[in-house]
Amino acid sequence: MRYKYNKKLFKGEHQEIFKTYTNQLKRDLGQDVLYVASNIAGIICKKSADFLFGEKPIFSAGNSENSPEQAKLNEYVDNNHLHITNYESALSNAYRGDSFYKIMWRQEYGGELPQDIDPFRVFISAQNAEYVFPQTDPNDATRIIAYHIAYPQQIVGDNVPPQVPGSGYIPTNNTQALAQVPNVRHEWILNVESHYPGEIRYRKFKMDEVQYDANLGEVVTWRITEEIDAGKDPVITGVPFPLVVHVPNYATDDTWEGIDDLSEHYGLLEEINNRLTRIAAILDKHSDPAMAVPAGSLQEDENGNPVFYPGRDKMFEVMDKNDIIPQYITWDGQLQAAFEELKMVVDQLLMNAEIPPVALGRDNSGTSGASGLSIKFRMNSLLAKINRKRQYYEKGLKQVLFIAQLLEQARRKATRKPVDFTPTIPRIHFKDGLPRDDMELAQIASIRTGGKPTWSQKTAIMVLDDKTDAQAQQELDAIQQDEQATRRFRRSSGRKRSAV
Repeated sequence: MRYKYNKKLFKGEHQEIFKTYTNQLKRDLGQDVLYVASNIAGIICKKSADFLFGEKPIFSAGNSENSPEQAKLNEYVDNNHLHITNYESALSNAYRGDSFYKIMWRQEYGGELPQDIDPFRVFISAQNAEYVFPQTDPNDATRIIAYHIAYPQQIVGDNVPPQVPGSGYIPTNNTQALAQVPNVRHEWILNVESHYPGEIRYRKFKMDEVQYDANLGEVVTWRITEEIDAGKDPVITGVPFPLVVHVPNYATDDTWEGIDDLSEHYGLLEEINNRLTRIAAILDKHSDPAMAVPAGSLQEDENGNPVFYPGRDKMFEVMDKNDIIPQYITWDGQLQAAFEELKMVVDQLLMNAEIPPVALGRDNSGTSGASGLSIKFRMNSLLAKINRKRQYYEKGLKQVLFIAQLLEQARRKATRKPVDFTPTIPRIHFKDGLPRDDMELAQIASIRTGGKPTWSQKTAIMVLDDKTDAQAQQELDAIQQDEQATRRFRRSSGRKRSAV
């Protein structure tokens, strides 16, 4: 449930999460109000993912760049778009607290194309954490020994066994839409995929609905009634680990579950939205104020009484015309105090979320004239937070890539295909996500080397001009040709002057 509610917070759907409080606002203000929400929850999650995987980490293995292990590692990273998967994983991890990677050996299109076009290969993907139920060691609650991936599927149609293909069953999760369709039978099926060391077991169960959450708009609790297709043989993977890897956002030493970045801030997020909504209500109420005018300014009826409707005309006669001039009736609503409280609550939230003002460009956080080192020191709280997350991701990604190598090796041996690499645990170099101050780095390098060069010309061309190795070599050859032509010209000019 925490996963679902925090995802709505991340997406900015605050009114649904704080629905009880919005109803309280309507009662307090005595009218329908426009609920104003600031999606700081989304910023908290995005900042973590941006600094963790906004810049691509470097994966390396083997003894050289041309080693078979490095080539295989590059293949996994490129074919699976692992950099994007990592970023999406970090983004979801921030609001869920848990991320899972799943490693598979299959064809991309499930056998629809021949193997020479769509060969079997290793797939690395992010597994939806809502459907993963880890099984822990009875003696260690932090050690996961098996992963059960269980996802519900709603089956709609006539009285035909759900496992029969082409039966006309329609899988859907839209319970409200089904309720509007008369005489349609539907039932729930639970698909379970259990990952153990060395094998995967697949099972199916029938379920009945128990609890429906109106805020989420879906069924949240079922009751399992019976198993379908029991007794299937497990699939042997040949890998001594489960093919699922858990990466917590950060965790404690008494449970496997990770801790998310949003749940602890519910109260502050709710108060920010409350204050914004009340300020907006005050400004709306006084955007078209009533006017007070001297007595006798309005039209009178036959009895000498002024004729006006306050709700329509927004005008009142008050006092004597000698004592008042026409003016609008306004009230500042103590807005200054409201804005000060809002600023205080936002600052408190950002402090608790470990996001310094310089990371958002707030207040006096401009970086004009500041060195990269000074900016880094001012970002210390956020960098410490990212480093905490990075340790879990480094451990998890090493496991993922090592398991991927073991899986490919096992499948190749099973089909008698050659294996030209040795499974190794890769090395991962993460970047801190901060912009580089090249001038400052050059000055530091010059001081440390006594003014000696630290780059070759070729490396400088590759880095500064963003060129490949071959392009940099071509540019270097052109520079050398220009230098040779210049030297020949100078020699010929010198000989001519000597002759004269």
